[in-house]
Amino acid sequence: MDQEGYYWYAGRSDDMFRVSGQWFSPAEVESALIEHECALEAAVVAYREDTELHTPRAFPRVAATPDLARELQEFVKHRITTYKYPRRIEFVDKLPKSPAGKLLRYKLRKFASRTST
Repeated sequence: MDQEGYYWYAGRSDDMFRVSGQWFSPAEVESALIEHECALEAAVVAYREDTELHTPRAFPRVAATPDLARELQEFVKHRITTYKYPRRIEFVDKLPKSPAGKLLRYKLRKFASRTST
């Protein structure tokens, strides 16, 4: 917040995207996902639907069960604003990271744009 009371976003603008006309950072959805007992860590990226609109696509690192995707979606809906919940969930064994341990979202964005599940 600056001296005049305005808030400024200081995160990575390339990670932000719009859903239902609202901007948000995937970090909020990731935080909600890892509150679930099954999720060890998670990443969220924008996924371009056939309608050309973006929706959140989550990549939680968990031991997946058949009903876990729906359970995680409902879990997130009860913790943050409903429109931010991930419409698609792709379970992964590990997340792409740099040698320093930084999450490489660009690799997930590439993966999300190539797959349609």
